[in-house]
Amino acid sequence: MMYSTKLLNKTQELLQACRIAGIKIASAESCTGGLITGCLTEIPGASDVVERGFVCYTNIAKVEQLGVSAEMIHEHGAVSHEVAREMVNGALRFSQASLAVSVTGIAGPGGGTLEKPIGLVYIGTALKSNRTTIERHVFNGDRQTVRELSVETALDLMLLRLQP
Repeated sequence: MMYSTKLLNKTQELLQACRIAGIKIASAESCTGGLITGCLTEIPGASDVVERGFVCYTNIAKVEQLGVSAEMIHEHGAVSHEVAREMVNGALRFSQASLAVSVTGIAGPGGGTLEKPIGLVYIGTALKSNRTTIERHVFNGDRQTVRELSVETALDLMLLRLQP
């Protein structure tokens, strides 16, 4: 994927903020399939900040790699506030990072329902020494647009977490 100049500039800003704060990043991605980590590592020298990325596209992967409760997935669905919370906390627990982001959603073109429409994305951020936050978004557009907006929003939310 080609990342826009806007996304790459935002990524450079995030990486620099993390360097200044001495923070490493981990991502736990489902519907973005590694695009956040890809965007972060598109910048030369990102290895001093990017600790690891988990691409957990299936429910089994979420359980095995991030410790998400299978019961939680069954009760709330993989695309839910609760699962996004467990994903981001798992990314912190199973990495050496201090800042983590999670993304789970329905990028389309299929898979949407009235309760969970195409474009529904939950994005979680967490700092080891701070509370976890989860945001619910419904992005309009095709699959590529939903995924790109998810990456952009995830970068924005991580930057917000680093502000004093």
